[in-house]
Amino acid sequence: MNSGRLITFEGPEGAGKSTQVKALKDYLIKEGYKVTCTFEPGGGPQLCTKIRELLLSTEHGDISDETELFLMLAARAEHVQSLVLPALSDGDIVICDRFIDSSVAYQGYGRGIDVKTIDKMNSFAIKGRYPDLTIVMDINPELGLKRAARTGALDRIEGAALSFHESVRSGFLSLAQEGDRYFVVDASQDLDTIKCEIKDRVLKLLNYEN
Repeated sequence: MNSGRLITFEGPEGAGKSTQVKALKDYLIKEGYKVTCTFEPGGGPQLCTKIRELLLSTEHGDISDETELFLMLAARAEHVQSLVLPALSDGDIVICDRFIDSSVAYQGYGRGIDVKTIDKMNSFAIKGRYPDLTIVMDINPELGLKRAARTGALDRIEGAALSFHESVRSGFLSLAQEGDRYFVVDASQDLDTIKCEIKDRVLKLLNYEN
């Protein structure tokens, strides 16, 4: 059985993750790699899409922080089981826009839920399959939210107070100090510079492991 590689993109709102995910995917495919692109919450089967709608919709009013976390984890468990693990078993490079670190940053640092509890729940949901590389796209939350607002109406989480998003950013930067799998990129740079930095780091991972 081949073992693929799991690369995740993390960061505050409006950091440009989706743009860089697509750029990396296109580059790797051009280089001959087999790539699966996905995202959280909502990637995978229809059940995950339904959970995403519940999580991000403003129609249901406030939901408890604990409910938000459990919904995120339910979507993640189904996503990993149905899409991520099979693709990795097939030898794909799986690129995921948000993953376990978003739960720690948003529901832990942002909402105030115990981070160690979230870590244990994350490990259970992903069956212990952690990313091989996590690219943290860092941006000032005020700038990021302005960018996000240009793409349409803010969802329930995007529309939270600026102080919440500042805590989320602090969470991502704290996580990035915890190990070599993290790579922080200044997302306020021009797109080509960001793309080159990410490409070089990913190639370092792939060349080292090949």
